Amino acid sequence: MRTVWKGTIGFGSSAIPVKAYSATEDHSTGLRQLHSADGGRIRLKRVCEVDGAEIPQGELGKGYTLPGGDVVVLSEDELAALPLPTAHSIEICGFVPSHQLDPLYFVKSYYLEPEVPATKPYVLLSEALQQAERVAIVKVAIRQKETLGALRVRGQVIMLDTMHWPDEVRTPDFPFLHDDIDIRLPQVRAAANLIENLSGNFEPGQYSDSYGAALEELIQAKVEGREVMRPTAAKQDAGVEKLLAALQESAQARTDTDQAESPAVKRAKAAAEKAAGTKAGAKKAASKARSAPKSRS
Repeated sequence: MRTVWKGTIGFGSSAIPVKAYSATEDHSTGLRQLHSADGGRIRLKRVCEVDGAEIPQGELGKGYTLPGGDVVVLSEDELAALPLPTAHSIEICGFVPSHQLDPLYFVKSYYLEPEVPATKPYVLLSEALQQAERVAIVKVAIRQKETLGALRVRGQVIMLDTMHWPDEVRTPDFPFLHDDIDIRLPQVRAAANLIENLSGNFEPGQYSDSYGAALEELIQAKVEGREVMRPTAAKQDAGVEKLLAALQESAQARTDTDQAESPAVKRAKAAAEKAAGTKAGAKKAASKARSAPKSRS
């Protein structure tokens, strides 16, 4: 597993160094957008809305758009100067009973592994959480974004579950919630009996992705039936195409100029070039004669 975060858990007077790993991964069959005519992949480019130019990575910045459309541009130095004490530290804010946490708040789960010198305080925190039947409510910053979180124990490993902030959770306001719906007691009992008959322990291994399996079978059938397409060679970069076009245009312009000259002009140019060559040869011969040693009498 790849480390996605490194820092410490602040617990009492101790700082427990840990590394975080994603607890889940996506195994779905990856389908990509492509050009159905030739199989070429579709690439998304970063294009400026103002001038339509494609922007290289080095020219990308960050900013905040105001309601009126004006933009506040923020530099990387300004963002780096903002206080973010939880960038490398999991700050414990308090402890609550686990049943009080609504799963709606959970975003993503991470395994926390202790660094070798911190194994003992890590295990101590794990045992204390289990014995108290509590979870720790924490704050932590992952990828420059501070988030709410919870520390809980799964097996012998402390988990970090990132959570939504309260203002990120929506409140439903459906029309039926305001209606007085009459439900009879026998109907409730019948529904409860049905639930009881279908109840059991949660065994995640007994569930499978039927759509994903069908998709893999479809792809395999097309491979076996040779219903595959090899994408054509990628076209040259737009900048290269522009350069080649400019060179070709320049060469064509020179050819057109040469063809447009009259015979008289061409003869005059040839005579001038010949005269220049003769003059240069005479100067070279004279220079050679002056530098030659004189014979003794």
